[in-house]
Amino acid sequence: MESSPPPPPQMRVRVMETVHLRPPPADDAASFALSGLDTDRNVLDVTFRTLRFFPPPSLELDPLAVLPRAFAAALGMFVPLAGRIGDGGRVVWSAADAVPLVLAAADDVSVADVDTDSPGSDLLERLVPGDGDGDGVAGSPALALQVTRFACGGVALGMRVAHALCDGAGATKFLSAAARFARGAQEPAAVAPVWEREDRLGPRRPPRVVKPFERVLSLDDAAAAVHGPYGAAGDAQGQIARECFHVSDARVEELRAQLAGEAGIKLTTFEFLAAFIWRARTKARRTSPDEVVKMVYSMNISKLLTPPLPDGYWGNVCVPVYVALTAGELVAQPLADTAAMVKKSKQEVDDEYVRSYIDFHELHRGGGVTAGRGVSAFTDWRRLGHSEVDFGWGSPAAVLPLSWRLLGSTEPCFFVPYGAADERRRRGFKVFVAVPAMATHCFREEMQELSLQRHCLRSKEKL
Repeated sequence: MESSPPPPPQMRVRVMETVHLRPPPADDAASFALSGLDTDRNVLDVTFRTLRFFPPPSLELDPLAVLPRAFAAALGMFVPLAGRIGDGGRVVWSAADAVPLVLAAADDVSVADVDTDSPGSDLLERLVPGDGDGDGVAGSPALALQVTRFACGGVALGMRVAHALCDGAGATKFLSAAARFARGAQEPAAVAPVWEREDRLGPRRPPRVVKPFERVLSLDDAAAAVHGPYGAAGDAQGQIARECFHVSDARVEELRAQLAGEAGIKLTTFEFLAAFIWRARTKARRTSPDEVVKMVYSMNISKLLTPPLPDGYWGNVCVPVYVALTAGELVAQPLADTAAMVKKSKQEVDDEYVRSYIDFHELHRGGGVTAGRGVSAFTDWRRLGHSEVDFGWGSPAAVLPLSWRLLGSTEPCFFVPYGAADERRRRGFKVFVAVPAMATHCFREEMQELSLQRHCLRSKEKL
């Protein structure tokens, strides 16, 4: 009889000090206008929490001394992060506002004891600042940080940031600036941060909507209020489970090339994988064939605008893009056709799409814009520049999301790279995904087709 595996070690996080970081004084108070993408209710009402694990620094470096100085210096370039979300689509900052930085220690465990492939783990929650007051972000600091040192010397960096100030790319710009200061640089980067949000991505006067967003978005204030931004939470299918899958690059490439041949077009990994997971999730949920199901993904529009956004722009630079079908159509049609639909939706995004999206929300602000329930959301973190966040002792060994409200959905899917030192990085990447708990068994069976472990076993059998 096989013995049960030992239980994971108990982790106690000891808070040693909370440092309050303030940018260098320049004014007593300031107010910063947000963009039309920043004030989309799905963004404005959301805080985003992330966790990064770093290898141990050399003995002469104390991360609990280095990091507060580095973040304080970076705040001088990103002053709005020290403020709070105010009324009227603005960030307000006064000399009394500060970024809380918790300095903590986990004396009983090493980083190796923490399962970074368990996105629903309560242990991980202890390493990141909480969501603040209530469900929204009004009144809470726009940014909060926590640095935890482990017994092995490894370090965890937890971050909570108001989504209205930045998306993943913008947050990485701030972290990269702090990392450069930590390594001793006198300037954070050659490209200075740029705000200019209302001027570049504000609503038109008067607003006008040219693109047909009414096909995928509707007005239902009750649904939006009960189910969160765009009405995703509270699904009738009950509790949501968070899963991690290890995906094989070789298997994805094999299937992607096969589908591209069937569709007669070039397909990206994202187009194939989003179509595959959307269908797998719909099948696992046993959705009624007549029900309209939707997927949404974030698309970077920095270079699609006229004129393009400057390199230093660090606000939200992605718009949601939708694909909708009945569940019966999605399950029955060839996967190549679904991937082709995802590709076509990307090709429809241009400057007018972005301006119309902003104006649609301006015209219906407070009207309960919703895409409905059970929307499948996708975002790709594989090229966010995680390796640039090196405080002097190596880039992150793992990066993972701890917030699961994304693009109007509480069932998001993140494509996440392995850490720089993880040998699996050469063979695949991770997929963090949320599905109804009752559907997890069927969904796991669907995902076996892409499994990194299964592909490795097949390769060994061929030898």
